[in-house]
Amino acid sequence: MAGTSNQNSAAIEAHEDQHGLDYELIELLFFAYRDFTSDPDVILEKRGFGRAHHRVLHFVDREPGMTVADLLDTLKITKQSLARVLKQLIDSGYIHQIAGPEDRRQRKLYTTKDGKALARALAEPQSRRIADAIARSGPGARDVVTRFLAGMKNAAED
Repeated sequence: MAGTSNQNSAAIEAHEDQHGLDYELIELLFFAYRDFTSDPDVILEKRGFGRAHHRVLHFVDREPGMTVADLLDTLKITKQSLARVLKQLIDSGYIHQIAGPEDRRQRKLYTTKDGKALARALAEPQSRRIADAIARSGPGARDVVTRFLAGMKNAAED
């Protein structure tokens, strides 16, 4: 038993430094994010877009008719940060906006046919990557991953 206790202690020390920081998981998250975004990055680059365009397109496609204010709140960015990206997506024909029925100043956002196709093209490789990783992780992995990722979000967002 003493050998097992020493092995467990060594395993914990391998994952944490003297301040209790879990560098192994931090690095895995960095690398997972890098690879998770790599496939869409290639598609976006061909159109002169970046990750900000991806985020805007994703959420507008997932919630048709969302307002600019809702999008700002979802992305936690400023109007100024959103303005350039949204203008490029509108000018390129991926998103269109219409005035709200009650308040003409309110702008509701929708993906166009091309916008829907691009959003799907960006999501497909990410969905495959997630499905492959979950399949390799064993039964019940999806629930564990879902709880883990939900736990990583700021509580105020729920």
